[in-house]
Formats: sequence, structure tokens, C-alpha cells
Amino acid sequence: MSEVTREAMEYDVVIVGAGPAGLSAAIRLKQLDPSREVVVLEKGSEVGAHILSGAVLDPCGLDALIPDWKDKGAPLNTPVRQDNFYMLGEAGKIRVPNFPMPPLMNNHGNYIVSMGNVCRWMAEQAEELGVEIFPGMACSEVIYGENGEVKGVVAGEFGRNPDGTPGPSYEPGMELHGKYVFLSEGVRGSLAKEVIAKYDLSAGKEPQKFGLGMKEIWEIDPDKHNEGEVTHTMGWPLGKNAGGGSFIYHLENNQVYVGFVVHLNYKNPHLYPYMEFQRFKHHPMVAELLKGGKRVAYGARAISEGGYQSMPKMVAPGVALLGCSVGMVNVPRIKGNHNAMLSGKAAAEAAHAAIEAGRASDELGDYESDVRTGAIGKDLRKVRNVKPLWSKYGLGASLALGGFDMWTNTLGFSLLGTLGHGKTDAAATEPADKHKEIAYPRPDGKLSFDRLTNVSFSMTNHEENQPCHLTLKDPGVPIGVNLPKYDEPAQRYCPAGVYEVVREEGQEPRFVINFQNCVHCKTCDIKDPTQNINWVTPQGGDGPNYPNM
Repeated sequence: MSEVTREAMEYDVVIVGAGPAGLSAAIRLKQLDPSREVVVLEKGSEVGAHILSGAVLDPCGLDALIPDWKDKGAPLNTPVRQDNFYMLGEAGKIRVPNFPMPPLMNNHGNYIVSMGNVCRWMAEQAEELGVEIFPGMACSEVIYGENGEVKGVVAGEFGRNPDGTPGPSYEPGMELHGKYVFLSEGVRGSLAKEVIAKYDLSAGKEPQKFGLGMKEIWEIDPDKHNEGEVTHTMGWPLGKNAGGGSFIYHLENNQVYVGFVVHLNYKNPHLYPYMEFQRFKHHPMVAELLKGGKRVAYGARAISEGGYQSMPKMVAPGVALLGCSVGMVNVPRIKGNHNAMLSGKAAAEAAHAAIEAGRASDELGDYESDVRTGAIGKDLRKVRNVKPLWSKYGLGASLALGGFDMWTNTLGFSLLGTLGHGKTDAAATEPADKHKEIAYPRPDGKLSFDRLTNVSFSMTNHEENQPCHLTLKDPGVPIGVNLPKYDEPAQRYCPAGVYEVVREEGQEPRFVINFQNCVHCKTCDIKDPTQNINWVTPQGGDGPNYPNM
């Protein structure tokens, strides 16, 4: 809508996303120069509302950014005291001993945290330094300058009708311009996706790979609670159907985080990741832990898993990609928050030096080199072959070969070099007639729950009288292509029940998008086999409202 007139505000640095990367960048910019004009724009209703992570936090990022974080009251209250690894069968388990594992897998010195609460605390630190933080401000457009550089973003547009036209209460939003724009939207951010495509930042890189992480918070019997215990499992119920595994973290107040990750490169379109998670909770080990407890929250989020070889170029004129917008998760450690913080710090230092030198709107090459050759690059290089080994040869080979490769990388070399990932997760999906349907047990309402009931525990809400933010490039593809070829897997891969194929007697099937249910996980944008679904941001403040994720 080129005819829309918007007010503009000028900043030194505009940061999109109040996650650990964006907030770290804001804090570091103000530490370096308190007069620096910095703004953080967050689409959630408050900071932390859209943050979902495991999470066991390696505090090295906070140590580098705010060395006295303990004195300042950072909510890192539960140190890890016990590490468990299990291989699960349907009715039993085998403990994997800790001693053969590379030192990087040790959780000693790490903390079980709510990253939502950590980000809320970080926002307080940023505001004390003078950072402007605007929650409920979704960034819907990138603004480009005369020479093709990123100049800023449009934020705070409200009141469009479902057809996209301005409604009676339409607010055009504002343009926020910066000498540099940092995109820290998390996995598969809509603006980052546009920038990566526009500047061809993934050229020469392996395709990014993803997992779907689903998580519930449970309050359990105090007699079963063991504060500081961390448990990871692999194997059942996924078996050979998909890669993935679980986590169970005992935090304070008799609560546990129960999570399940399914790698999105699975072949069988009949696979139902959400129901695999629900089935997992019926394993005797898990069922006994949760018996008598109650689930108090639910959420889901995609996870970047491609690692070192999948990181796109991180800079283009006027813009830098931070944290999970690049993909900095250490897959075997199931950790990325520390790298997100370090990336924010590095981007801030590069922007500060550039502005001090009188530069603006160019490429922050120092940031890119810092990430690739510094602590983040070293962290990710050591584990770069674990994911492709798992994808190509399965769980057993990845444990043996991946463990061996991590040990040799600890010593500074790899006999395997750097392995590639091959296909995208979307392209990995095979036709439905090549695979058997999977029969899933019905949720019992005690340990396992139907999707829509669980979504209500994410406190998700969207204003219904707005354009659907799950856009189809071709509305005919879901029924015309995906249904006959893939049995329309959107019905199953979405962990929030957004997509339905409705069949009514005497009528052709219809594809229905219940966008009000969306928890912003981005799985549809990633896994749709025809890449026909494009996730764009809804108006600000909409989506989940996670309390303690």
C-alpha cells in the first residue's frame, strides 16, 4: 500500500525481536555508549510472551554480557545437579552412561530456566540502560533505501480487514529507521526470510534443517520431584519413523518441563508429531513421574538444527541476522540461547565500531567474522556432523560416529570433514502411498490431551477480523496437490490444529485455516512439501502468551 503515509523515527540501531539475541545486542550497545539511540520491537504482547525454549542455559553468554548477573537477580535459580540419558523401548529403558560422552555434553555449571523469564529480566536491564522497548509492535515490512540497503522496518500496523484493506480503525504504523537494523526474530522469521532471499545469503551453504519442539509444564507430586535433575531420552516412540527425542527438566516449585522434539526431515507424511509427544508421556518412566500431577502450560516452536554448515551469510547492507535467525543451536547439547546472546553482543560491538567510524547502512563484516571464528563458530564446528549423521544413518550410527567425531573435534580435527545435509525438510517428505498410516491411541485426558485443549493452555489469541497471517501462494494446492499426493500433512504436522481438511457429504473437500489457533511455531512454513504456505506476522500482541516457558 504505497499510498499509506507513515511517520518516521530515527535510531542508531533498530532491533526486531526481544529474545536473548536482540536484548543482548541492545544491552551491549548501551554499555558501549549510553548516548546510542536503540529501540527493540517485540511482536508479543509483552517481552517473553512468545519465548519458548527447553531450557538448560549455559551461562557463558550472560557471563560475557553482564558478569554480575547473579548480584542483579537474574532468574537462574536451579543449577543442574543430575544428568540422565536413556534409550527408550516401548516398555523399558537403558541408561546411557555419562563417562563416554564428550565433555561438551556435560551440564555441570548450567541452569534450568524459563527463557521467557530470563528475557523479561534482560528487558529490565536494557530499559535501565535507556533502551526503548515496544512490545505488541509486530514488524510487517522491511524498508529499503535508494541503493538497495535495509533502511528500517514498518511496525505497529493495526486494523486491516480480512481482505487486506484498511478497516475503520486502521492504524498505519510507523517507520523506524536505523543506521543498522538487527533481525533477531527467532527461527524462520518472516523479515529474515525475506532478507535472506533478497540478498541470496544462503548461496553456497547447506539448507537449514529444523525440528519441532513441543513443551508442557507440569506440577507434580513433591515426592517425585528432584530439583535440578535433567533427563534426555531417544528411541521410542519415534523409532525409525523420525529423528528426535525428549527432555524432562525439574525446576523449582515442584514443576517439570516435559518436552519432545521431532526432526522435520521425516519422510512419512502420515507422521503426527504432536501425537508422538502425547504417546511418549505414556511410557512407564514418564507416566509414573506425571501420575497425580497436572499440566499447566503448553506451547510449540520450531528449532534450527542445521548448525555450522547451514548458517547463511549474516550481513547485508544495513542489516545483520542474529541468533536463531541465523541458526546457532548446538544440536547434541540442545542449546542455542548462549550463542544467541553472544551473537547479539558481537553484532552490537561491530555496529558500535562502525558508527564511531562514521559508517552506516553497510555490511558489518566484523560481526560475521566474529561469529564464524569466535566462540560461536568453535562451539558449532565441534558438533557439525552429528545432525547429518543422524539424518543419513539413523540413531545408532549417529551415537557411535557422532560421538567419535565430537571427541576428535575436541582434539582439533575431524576424520569426516564437514558433512552435508542434502534435502530441505520439505523436500524430504515422500508421497503418502509409499508409507503406511500410523495408528495413534486416543488421548486419555490425564497424561495425554487433544491438540485444541492443549492449545488453550498456551493462552493463544488472535483478533479474528484481520488478514490471515498464514498465506497460500496458490489456494488450489492443498486440495489439488497435497491431499492426493501427501494426504495433506498440514493436518498433522501443525501442533496447534490450525489446518483442517473438511469433508461434507456431497461436496468436494475444503482446506480450512484456523489461524486463531496459531502458536507461531513456523512448522507449516518449513515442512509444507510444496512450500505453498508463507507465515507472515499477524498484528502486534497476537499469538501465544506464555507465562513461564
